[in-house]
Amino acid sequence: MVAPSHPLARHDHEFTGGGRQRLAGVDEAGRGCWAGPVVAAAVVLPDGWCPAGLDDSKRLTARRRDVLYDEIRASACQIGACAVSASEIDSVNILQATLRAMARAVARLTPPPDRLLIDGLHVPETRLPADTLVGGDGLSAAVAAASVVAKVLRDRIMVAWDRHYPDYGFASHKGYGAAAHRSALDRCGPCPLHRLTFRPLSERDQGRLF
Repeated sequence: MVAPSHPLARHDHEFTGGGRQRLAGVDEAGRGCWAGPVVAAAVVLPDGWCPAGLDDSKRLTARRRDVLYDEIRASACQIGACAVSASEIDSVNILQATLRAMARAVARLTPPPDRLLIDGLHVPETRLPADTLVGGDGLSAAVAAASVVAKVLRDRIMVAWDRHYPDYGFASHKGYGAAAHRSALDRCGPCPLHRLTFRPLSERDQGRLF
């Protein structure tokens, strides 16, 4: 089979020995937020397939992510996703919560893929062969697709929660450390979505000012 022309798809084609293995890309969204879950996705794409404009989700506009999300959902061989709550993040720390989300997302792929490619440095608990790739969401089609899926799902979760906690502006900043979010914490204090072990929440608990 001729190697794909798109560089992200070509990476995965070559990584799997010319497409002989089914590769799942794995990535997360929301690791650095002050509120809401961390969400991980695992995506298996058809060998050589890559939608136009696919890239690391952080480099894309929200509108472009939504378009790509629909294309990935329509064409992917498999998608698994999992959200780990703020309370679980507080109980085990963000790294372990992220790895749990990744492991649970991968476990939802049936049948399991032949190999995992995980964005970053750490491998979640799995029996599958797994490799890490720093910056993988800008190098691998499968990882970039997982990045988009995780980001879109997490953003939609935060928009839904905004209706329950309208004072915090979650629909706009999605729980990240925006000035408006900091101001809302000053006015209202934390809500059940907040990660109490994260600064500035932990500093509030210790009685210190921002």
